[in-house]
Amino acid sequence: MPKIALPNCELRVETDRFGPFTFQVGVDWEGLAVPLQRVEDAHELLIKTPLNQVASRLEKEVVVSSVFGTNTIEGGTLTEDETATALNIDPAMVKEVEQRRAVNIKAAYDLSQKMAARPDWLLNVDFILDLHRLITQDIPHPDNRPSLVRNNPKGRVTYVGDEAHGGRYKPPQYDKDIWRLLEALIEWHRNLVAAEVPALVRAPLVHLYYEQIHPFWDGNGRVGRVIEATLLQAAGYRYAPFALARYYLANIDEYFTLFNACRKAVTKKLATPNSAFVAFHLEGMRQTVNSLHDRVNRLVAMLLYESNIRRALDDKQINVRQYTILSQILDRGQPPSLDDLRQAPWYASLYLKRNDKTRQRDMHRLREMELVFLDTENRLWPGFIKPKNVKPLGKKEA
Repeated sequence: MPKIALPNCELRVETDRFGPFTFQVGVDWEGLAVPLQRVEDAHELLIKTPLNQVASRLEKEVVVSSVFGTNTIEGGTLTEDETATALNIDPAMVKEVEQRRAVNIKAAYDLSQKMAARPDWLLNVDFILDLHRLITQDIPHPDNRPSLVRNNPKGRVTYVGDEAHGGRYKPPQYDKDIWRLLEALIEWHRNLVAAEVPALVRAPLVHLYYEQIHPFWDGNGRVGRVIEATLLQAAGYRYAPFALARYYLANIDEYFTLFNACRKAVTKKLATPNSAFVAFHLEGMRQTVNSLHDRVNRLVAMLLYESNIRRALDDKQINVRQYTILSQILDRGQPPSLDDLRQAPWYASLYLKRNDKTRQRDMHRLREMELVFLDTENRLWPGFIKPKNVKPLGKKEA
């Protein structure tokens, strides 16, 4: 829990053309104390779960979900399944632009994790440039200029945002101003670290001010979210920093609107102009960590279930047909209906030389042992997930 009277850590920067730019914490510490503690408590519960058993699978799921989320925010068109497929392709073999976008984000994640694992690592400009290069490389776009800081020519103005999300903002247009502000952002962040401002506050603030600087022609949103995630990872938060992208996607209108709301709050000289964005971030972290915790528990339960049905087969409590049914239901990910099961070729082959009574007896026994549940909508659930609307055992259905 942070001290209530943390320093303001204000840094005012004079630019050549943009005018003065002020970095400030600008949050209501008393109002954020409870949300901060809730995130810490949730994360502590997460890391106490048996993560080692499912770490590889969980990390893969988080990466796919996060790449899908952050890419979709910026106009990517791949579905989550298509994103997973793209990330399994050798990067050297990727030809489609949409797949390249996903692979590039994964490359930026890899760099992020590598840097965050270094105990002496601190945010720096070179890291930001490297992230941008990885995210934008090999993408055909007129404004795709990897690692090149924006310098607007006369007659071309860059705006950020739209009227639907609080209005348009004109960020710095001159490259020397942008460089000065990026370097100031790094200095300011180091001041925050020295002042022991919690990463759960530092990370969204850096994200917020980075987007206001908007240093590149394209890719700023993706870079900003990876910077935020890296700062959180470096502070010891696991999985949630990247998974947070799905929360931003799910709440995209509020996410975009808050950038403008905080900027306008500064203009109005409100005492805590950045509180709303940090509070939004903290709620996202809380929800994300809790979702991950639930997913870990589900994965651990699934592993135990897989072990139990294998043992049941070895002990001849169930036969090979029944074991195949359970394995297929488990692999589906979603509960199949009885009709889908009956029509599946693999299922028909199991009973090709068997009568209906054998088929019904097999299913009845699986339900009796609670290795599978049938709900009132005739969907079949693996035994480690018990739906609320379980159909009473009686009539033998299969």
